[in-house]
Amino acid sequence: MSKPDIRQLSPLDLLLKQADRALRTLSPETQAHARPSPAYPCGEAEMSETERRHAAGLMRVNHTGEVMAQALYQGQALTAKLPEVREEMEEAADEEIDHLAWCEERTKQLGSHTSVLNPLWYGLSFGMGATAGLISDKVSLGFVSAIEDQVCEHLEEHLQTLPEQDNKSRAIIEKMLEDEAKHSHTALAAGGLPFPRPIKKAMSLMSKAMTATSYRL
Repeated sequence: MSKPDIRQLSPLDLLLKQADRALRTLSPETQAHARPSPAYPCGEAEMSETERRHAAGLMRVNHTGEVMAQALYQGQALTAKLPEVREEMEEAADEEIDHLAWCEERTKQLGSHTSVLNPLWYGLSFGMGATAGLISDKVSLGFVSAIEDQVCEHLEEHLQTLPEQDNKSRAIIEKMLEDEAKHSHTALAAGGLPFPRPIKKAMSLMSKAMTATSYRL
């Protein structure tokens, strides 16, 4: 069955679509949209309990980041002015579903759980995405690029602190880093407005708050 053309959906249809996506994002056992996890070819490494807890904390943070990405894209898709921008948001969200599924699976393999604060972060991110979309499509796309740049910074930090022998988690993070950098570039190429440094700094502070809480909770 072909994918519905979102340009033909009514406002109520769009709201129902967002509600369905929110439930699927926040429910356990997320299924990848298209691609298998990059971790599959890698063997499970021996790690100390401290190393395993740290790796699980990092993957929990990454999972929460993907929950926020889903919310951001869905909020923007709801309020985007141009149909082609709305479609870009939907396509990006589909790619991020793979990341969401990979991180959830790896967190559980490490004997841990996803963050209990995910509904809170989803709501905040959805609101920011919808607000950006209401302002303009250029701001909305610029917001995507700025957020993805923040995600890339976190992923690069995680690669530095991840236990060296944890090749499963490393394979996931490296592929996510590649995808997120592509999303940032695509958003700017589509007409996104580059955000000034002060706004990016404020976004970084919120990102650090998410990281600190999700690592433990």
